[in-house]
Amino acid sequence: MTGTDAAFAGSIPALYDRHLGPLLFEPYAENVALRMAHLPSGALLETAAGTGIVTQALARHLPAGVRLVATDLNQAMLDFAAAKPGMARADLRQADATSLPFDAQSFDAVVCQFGVMFFPDRVAGYREARRVLKPGGRACFNIWDSLAHNPIPRCVNDALARHLPADPPRFLARAPHGHHDQTTITSELAQAGFDRITIETVTLQSRAASHRDPAIGFCQGSPMRAEIEARAPQGLPAATEAAATALAAEFGGGPIEAPMQALVVIAEK
Repeated sequence: MTGTDAAFAGSIPALYDRHLGPLLFEPYAENVALRMAHLPSGALLETAAGTGIVTQALARHLPAGVRLVATDLNQAMLDFAAAKPGMARADLRQADATSLPFDAQSFDAVVCQFGVMFFPDRVAGYREARRVLKPGGRACFNIWDSLAHNPIPRCVNDALARHLPADPPRFLARAPHGHHDQTTITSELAQAGFDRITIETVTLQSRAASHRDPAIGFCQGSPMRAEIEARAPQGLPAATEAAATALAAEFGGGPIEAPMQALVVIAEK
């Protein structure tokens, strides 16, 4: 996450990490970390690191000779990440991904998982990633595909549209799942100076111990919380229950499983 949403404070990072981490982010974090495990030495930068889900995976898989730096705009997220096991290896820094405080050509690789969709200026974020890369370095960006290819967040989105029909919260459709057009992604990377770009569609399984995990995670542990509370100041429990009821109806009341789909974008300098 980029920290642009005031909802991320206090216990919010814990809700985000506990309820959405295993469901959505850990499988792709492992995928990205394995893609970076070939680095024999040098330095890797992670931007929009959030609660450190990818950082932990990178710390496990990167060779000991690779320096790991992880940044996020939101200090509360970094504070939460710092307390997690295995994070002593990572240098955690508060930083804006669109204006990085690092010299040009400082890193051999840059990773950003599900963060670029939140950048106020995506081209600036891509440009900064390219600036800090050494020649021959690679940047890896994970970007969610549309809600049509991600049944669990789609179910939550639709449930909240029914629950608050006068002014439905549009966070999921607008932000995390609103930037999946591959022509646009390629064009913006080219504007930033990248000319060797590949985009791979990766489908993995999303699993949760209960239908309540994604309901709590999305409604209470994501920026959608602020949208719900803006529409219904005391309505967070009812919105969470509406999402949980819809998830149970579609996936069952016990452990749930569904496909999820994202784009893995590799851009080389």
